[in-house]
Amino acid sequence: MALWSSLALVGLFVIWALASPASMSGAMDAMLAFSTRSFGWFYLWVVFALVLVCFFLVFSRYGNIRLGGDDERPAYDRKSWFSMLFAAGMGIGLMFWGVAEPVSHYLQPPPGVEPVTAAAANASMRYTFFHWGLHPWAIYCTFGLAVAFFQFRRQAPMTISSTLGGLPERWRGKWIVIVDILALVATAFGIATSLGFGAMQINSGLAQLFGIPVGPTSQIIIIVCATIAFLASALSGLDRGVKLLSNINLVIALALAAVVFIVGPTAAILDTLTTSLGGYISEFVRMSLRLTPFTGGGWFADWTIFYWAWWIAWAPYVGLFIARISRGRTIREFLIGAMFVPALTCFVWFAIFGGSALHFDIFQNAGIGQAALKEPSSALFMLFDYLPMKALLSGVATLLVVVFFVTSGDSGVFVMGVISNGGKGDPSARLKLVWGILIALIAIALLLAGGLEAVQAMTILMALPFTVVLVIVVSSVLRAISQDQAEIDETEEALHRALHSQEVRDIVKQHLRARAGKAPDDPR
Repeated sequence: MALWSSLALVGLFVIWALASPASMSGAMDAMLAFSTRSFGWFYLWVVFALVLVCFFLVFSRYGNIRLGGDDERPAYDRKSWFSMLFAAGMGIGLMFWGVAEPVSHYLQPPPGVEPVTAAAANASMRYTFFHWGLHPWAIYCTFGLAVAFFQFRRQAPMTISSTLGGLPERWRGKWIVIVDILALVATAFGIATSLGFGAMQINSGLAQLFGIPVGPTSQIIIIVCATIAFLASALSGLDRGVKLLSNINLVIALALAAVVFIVGPTAAILDTLTTSLGGYISEFVRMSLRLTPFTGGGWFADWTIFYWAWWIAWAPYVGLFIARISRGRTIREFLIGAMFVPALTCFVWFAIFGGSALHFDIFQNAGIGQAALKEPSSALFMLFDYLPMKALLSGVATLLVVVFFVTSGDSGVFVMGVISNGGKGDPSARLKLVWGILIALIAIALLLAGGLEAVQAMTILMALPFTVVLVIVVSSVLRAISQDQAEIDETEEALHRALHSQEVRDIVKQHLRARAGKAPDDPR
């Protein structure tokens, strides 16, 4: 039921958007205004609470619980594990916004900050760190933890509805299928959002390299070609296609970042990383709960609320994927590896690319920020104009976006196939093909219905109902973890009592006497 219902909902949207893009765009604008005006506070509180939950689990005794049998060991080594979760988590987003977001904030900073000033530069990097730091990874981790816990410790199917296993029976029932439907729809639009960003970025890279025109026609062709590529990868299987591409991607990304760090303004990059990290830590709580109820304006809706909705829409996809590759790890290792390490990597990435772009804009009047406001996907390639080996860097960056596109798509259709077939092993090739084609059609429809604005609007709208589901899922897994810990404590207490019983002491005494060569009843 979940499969056909979600396919019908997604299909109706695609038909509407392709048949009447203007009507779809107008409807989305109206719904988006209502959503952000009425529920922006809800997004902020939920995501901040998820961060607190992750900190609690890392530093509590619950962190010792293993996602699997008590003696299980991880299926993937840390390098492959990290590269897969990173590539699936936000690779395209880092490429698209790595330069565009900091320079955009510099020209149009958050309320209360004067544009094009040192304060604006500091705020731009601080809020960029905030948007890509612990908060998004906390969303992924809490959801992924729920999936992994119920699948590997309770032997439940790998479905979203299985994560409600910690709730009382009366809260579940036949309506539980609604959870899987919402997860499939949210995931489809979340992945399509990233593919839309990726198509725009690839288009800008090809325009820089070969003069290919930037526009919907080129982007649709890119989506079609990339869809064929990621479907081919998805059909080859997780251990072959996704793992191989993810490892390749990680190497290319690290190499690109290292080159920009070395040939770019190295000292300014290190200063930016240090200052921005300090500002992020000191302003952490304030940024987490900041809106503008008395001054109005849409800055936080355009940026923070959009990001939180985007990450939430991606939570079923990334959560199931990182759960699938994290069997055998403890809760503490899972959270540290999938939350703190990727967040730190994002900080370094934005310091290198965003910090370099800000340096050139401030001290060389490069105009990268103005270009980013008009066409965000072009900002990265404008940065390369101020670095050596411009053509090589542009080519590598374009290749990187293509591979990120493929890894996001193939892991996405794998996860959606798993959800829609009830979590029964690897999904069929036919199911992967259906979801891959639908995701591509959503991305095309969004581009035709309004480009970047339509992509952002639909993400926020689709994520809102799933945010409620996310709250319920986290409540369920916390309750289940507490129950498991209580059982572990009871078992250890029983073992302790048994080891200190008179009968056990007598057995130990007899054993020690036998080893000493004395008779069992010898009083000495």
